[in-house]
Amino acid sequence: MLLVPLAAAVALGTVALVIRQRRDVGASLLIQRNGRERAGVGGTSFVGLAWRLQRSTLAGWCVGAAALGAVAGALGPLVSETVSGMAPIKELIDRLVPGGRAGLIDVFVTALLGIAGVFAAAAGIQAVLRMRAEESEGRAELLLATPASRTRWLGANVLIAAASATGVTATAGAAAAVGLGMSGAAGGPAWSLVPAALAYVPAALVFLATAAAAVALAPRLSILLGWGWLAAGLVLGEFGELFGLPLWLQDASPFRHSSAMPVEPFNQAGALGLVAVAALGTGLAAFSLRRRDLTA
Repeated sequence: MLLVPLAAAVALGTVALVIRQRRDVGASLLIQRNGRERAGVGGTSFVGLAWRLQRSTLAGWCVGAAALGAVAGALGPLVSETVSGMAPIKELIDRLVPGGRAGLIDVFVTALLGIAGVFAAAAGIQAVLRMRAEESEGRAELLLATPASRTRWLGANVLIAAASATGVTATAGAAAAVGLGMSGAAGGPAWSLVPAALAYVPAALVFLATAAAAVALAPRLSILLGWGWLAAGLVLGEFGELFGLPLWLQDASPFRHSSAMPVEPFNQAGALGLVAVAALGTGLAAFSLRRRDLTA
């Protein structure tokens, strides 16, 4: 068995040496195509630029969310049947969600959709933090030398970040719905998992708005603050009760105010509160970004 990877390594190494001998230093073996004379619609706006910077990363997050959703939908019935034979676990779940087999499936799917909500927040944070990379590498200074405001630049990146979070959750919900539908499990309509996944978008908006505020207020610490707040929110929201943390500290996590559908009904007041907090954070970021100098 070891001969196969060894032979592959020798063959690939030989090909690499042949290619290296046939090209000039700094040149490509394939002919480089000339670019278009004029930029497309997406290349003439802040939104288009933010999309071009984020689209490949967003595709990766969506692939991960799709895989997670597919596992949630396809393995939900199997996990339900397995847990049904474990009396202590089944008794605990029945206290939380009465309803027998369908209830067990809902608990499992809800747990994995919650992880997809974390993916959505991470995708949004990563999109916003690209602003810091553009600023530290000097490209933002050239970009803002044109007759364009910093508020529009921030707004475009926050818009793409919000769209990224929505796309990740929708992908996870759709994949879970397809997986659950193909498994033939009994229960409610499978496509109800799409709005169940989208219920985590308001919490994700709070995290990306916090990252935007960090970029505007403390740019050199924005990466640490953005990802650190996500880690803290995950620990407080998902494991705070397990660690015996005070309730007020657990409630500091936006994930605590997300509706765990389909286990529980949609909390409209909680969602509106999260959106309001996200709007305030974005407004603070816009105000602060206009009043400070660009930093390397």
